[in-house]
Amino acid sequence: MSRSSVERARRWSIALRSGTETTELLALWVASWRATYAEIAFETRCAWLLDRLAALEAQGAQTLCLWDEAQNSLLGFVTIDPETGWLDQLCVHPEQFGAGVGPVLLAAARERSPRLVRLDVNADNDRAVRFYLREGFKSIGAGMPSKSGRATLILEWRPSGAEPSKAP
Repeated sequence: MSRSSVERARRWSIALRSGTETTELLALWVASWRATYAEIAFETRCAWLLDRLAALEAQGAQTLCLWDEAQNSLLGFVTIDPETGWLDQLCVHPEQFGAGVGPVLLAAARERSPRLVRLDVNADNDRAVRFYLREGFKSIGAGMPSKSGRATLILEWRPSGAEPSKAP
């Protein structure tokens, strides 16, 4: 990590989603996905996201928000179920792509689910697929098509030496 990255990370803090950051969270989610799939009107899916997060959190998942305290701005968020290891959302503001936000959020998810993190990712989302593979994830099979009808991959991370899962 470079010196400027370390200095930046010192200003960052992670907090459980409280509901007071809904406007920032939705704006970040839309911006992040639009940077990847500009042709999809993600702003029309905001109610779906809020319902999804509420349902996941009611079942034990945690949505962790990464804040830049100096700027009082939301940098990204991750939703992880500590019991199952399912990572449902990892979103980084596009202005923060490459700034170390993704690895910080993923580390927070791994802290809460240290034996397993599993997710599905759009197979054509090259940036995300490369990120997860760099972070030690392995492909364990094809997932269900996404809400947009895209093919997905199921990726899994386990600590070194742990047995990988069988394909679903």
